[in-house]
Amino acid sequence: MADSPEFGKVVVFGVGLIGGSFALALKAAGEVGEVVGFGRSLGTLTQALELGIIDRVGANPGQEVADADLVLIATPVGQMPEIMARIAPYLGSDTVVTDGGSTKSDVVAAARAAFGDRIGQFVPAHPIAGAEHSGAAAARAELYRERKVVLTPLPENPVLNVARVRSAWEWCGAQIFELTPAEHDQVFAAVSHLPHLLSFALVHDLAVRDNRELYFTFAASGFRDFTRIAASHPEMWRDIALANREALLGELDRYQAQLAEMRAALAANDGKRLEEIFDTARTARRAWAEGNK
Repeated sequence: MADSPEFGKVVVFGVGLIGGSFALALKAAGEVGEVVGFGRSLGTLTQALELGIIDRVGANPGQEVADADLVLIATPVGQMPEIMARIAPYLGSDTVVTDGGSTKSDVVAAARAAFGDRIGQFVPAHPIAGAEHSGAAAARAELYRERKVVLTPLPENPVLNVARVRSAWEWCGAQIFELTPAEHDQVFAAVSHLPHLLSFALVHDLAVRDNRELYFTFAASGFRDFTRIAASHPEMWRDIALANREALLGELDRYQAQLAEMRAALAANDGKRLEEIFDTARTARRAWAEGNK
């Protein structure tokens, strides 16, 4: 361990699963001197304080970010523009700001509007880790261990600023990758945002039926596996879906075309085509699973 922590002061907006786990991981690594927390609920902030996630509750965002080494905005993406606008005038010259949002193009646009010619101090990021539970009580130091974090550096980012954000996530145990904001949003519309929409849609369809108890009574492991992510935070996923709606609409169109092909094969009693689709999917799924052990 270094003689002194890499980050003297870290300010976290949103001390739930994402922000709280980030703070706990840096604390476990011994690489942060003080964590100051902000949030919408005094109850959540008090809980985060009691759990040792933060060292104190922030009194004034402007004062706290002025001498911070690193600021993490870990709120739903819909709340980020307001936070950015509030802290922009007070950022210290050496303060680096990053985020944990699941979409990037909209977050970058908000950052450009808020930070202006200081946009180089904002390094966008997306930790690919989560759980169906949220809030400070769900935070854990090992959440990011061996998990992916995607950085989407901007042309204005000094190399040192990107390196500091990379280092913070590496101290959390994460594997770091880089994409452009547009690449990020296209990829995650397909592999994250669309699956969440499908899971929410299936559970909603059953939940609004008059005889829903009958269906849920007999739902077993397949239903549990497919719908686990439908227990995710509704507000957060509302914001994600709307923020990435163009890419997500495109992926929905592709998926509907796939469903239409499968429906046509089923209607035509075409077992051969169904098996071909199933076999291609199984092969790809097994290869992905083997590579992610």
